[in-house]
Amino acid sequence: MTSTGIRLHAPAPGWSIDADVVVVGSGVAGLTAALRCEAAGLTTVVVTKARLDDGSTRWAQGGIAAALGEGDTPEQHLDDTLVAGAGLCDEEAVRILVTEGPDAVRRLIATGAQFDASTDGRLELTREGGHHRRRIAHAGGDATGAEISRALVEAVRARGLPTIENALVLDLLTDAEGRTAGVTLHVMGEGQHDGVGAVHAPAVVLATGGMGQVFSATTNPAVSTGDGVALALRAGAEVSDLEFVQFHPTVLFLGPDAEGQQPLVSEAVRGEGAHLVDADGVRFMLGRHELAELAPRDVVAKGIVRRMLDRDAEHMYLDARHFGAEMWENRFPTILAACRAHGIDPVTEPVPVAPAAHYASGGVRTDSRGRTTVPGLYACGEVACTGVHGANRLASNSLLEGLVYAERIASDIASTGLHARVPQPLPAAGRPAHPLLPPEARFTIQRTMTRGAGVLRSEASLAEAADRLHRLHADARDALDENGKTAEPGVDTWEATNLLCVARVLVAAARQREETRGCHWREDRPERDDTAWRRHIVVRLNPDRSLAVRTTDTTDFPPTLPQAQEQ
Repeated sequence: MTSTGIRLHAPAPGWSIDADVVVVGSGVAGLTAALRCEAAGLTTVVVTKARLDDGSTRWAQGGIAAALGEGDTPEQHLDDTLVAGAGLCDEEAVRILVTEGPDAVRRLIATGAQFDASTDGRLELTREGGHHRRRIAHAGGDATGAEISRALVEAVRARGLPTIENALVLDLLTDAEGRTAGVTLHVMGEGQHDGVGAVHAPAVVLATGGMGQVFSATTNPAVSTGDGVALALRAGAEVSDLEFVQFHPTVLFLGPDAEGQQPLVSEAVRGEGAHLVDADGVRFMLGRHELAELAPRDVVAKGIVRRMLDRDAEHMYLDARHFGAEMWENRFPTILAACRAHGIDPVTEPVPVAPAAHYASGGVRTDSRGRTTVPGLYACGEVACTGVHGANRLASNSLLEGLVYAERIASDIASTGLHARVPQPLPAAGRPAHPLLPPEARFTIQRTMTRGAGVLRSEASLAEAADRLHRLHADARDALDENGKTAEPGVDTWEATNLLCVARVLVAAARQREETRGCHWREDRPERDDTAWRRHIVVRLNPDRSLAVRTTDTTDFPPTLPQAQEQ
């Protein structure tokens, strides 16, 4: 796979540092990869878009799933994951996850993460949608992500790993043979490094999180603008299954015009017995699925939207008044505080909820060692598509996937000797190859995607979205071609340009998949079609900035790298 030659319009790097590995991202995947690489003796630099302790992991409420309870087994965890994935999980990838997961969680605990436990020291495990057993470990009631983040950040600081905070990664550097040679990045604000610079390294680990900000309403923080996926596409990497965006069923409804990050009401609330009801108090999930409110997320999200359409309502309700004040305060203090901050008291009234964009099951295509189709470029966590999640992620598998595959990446980098290569990055082309969008384009993209590629999709809605996105793309291209002008380089314009890149790919894949499967719901193609569509959709970016979209011949992913390039 060769680079596209496309890079964001940005100033030339004014400074550089050298490392064996650069990890981009400070969530569970990024910090785990960094710690394991450092432990293997590799000089490792962590780059993060915000503060080190402000990765997406800290927002995770529910917990981390692993077969740690009495009577539970990896095989049962595998079965639940495959069912949720609706026929598109890579079984080998899932088996790796569930068999290596329990020990990975134990190593996380040894690193310093403190999960809720009973008086006899055993982990308190809860249950979430799609799980047939209580296998979700949690911390602080509903603050699991914050605790995991705290433990990993403290470990990184204790080990003295070099970190570059408040830095937006721009593009991958490659050498004359198309191998990874580091990244360019822009550091915001004051610090040891300012402005655009570079980290030269033969191994780059993308752990940049999600792209939820491509939609108007999301549970993702404002920094989740798809930067890793866009960087990988410009570098020539393939992405897969980007049409499978999971909309969390129960997000606090703040009004029809609410935009940006919305408060999540964890699935664990339903796991402890909360009910979904309509305005008349009717439990509408009963009879729709054997697990009712604890069905896989795509089933619950569809159930909520169908009831909203039937009742011409803007939201449904989550009723957990029967928990009582003590349980709310002890088990779900974060959610309780968020609800009360918006004038809702779940102790005494049902909570208004509606689906919002939550998690990308697809991403940069990797193999079982986290390798992408670009030699030396790795990906893990939400930015990656390992094959674990298939068409719909099973609740609380995300933290586990980040943990397990980050460890596998560190092991691969250390064992292959990749770090011994001295990178020789090619200089950037003289003329910028990729025009930048103005900052206000971000809102146009978000509204276009929510309207045309949200929970409900059709050929008509997707075609309209594709047309609007193409016009944004063409307008920026034409301005650059005609007078050499583009929007002023900066964080806002780089983010808007990345959002457009991932939006175009998502819509192209959603149009290609003419069926309903997992969290991809086509109103005009309401049935699942295993004969034609039990396949993966793979997209790459051409040098002329057009998209190359193909469908795999089987459910299996093709290899990421030719055998000759594996070392």
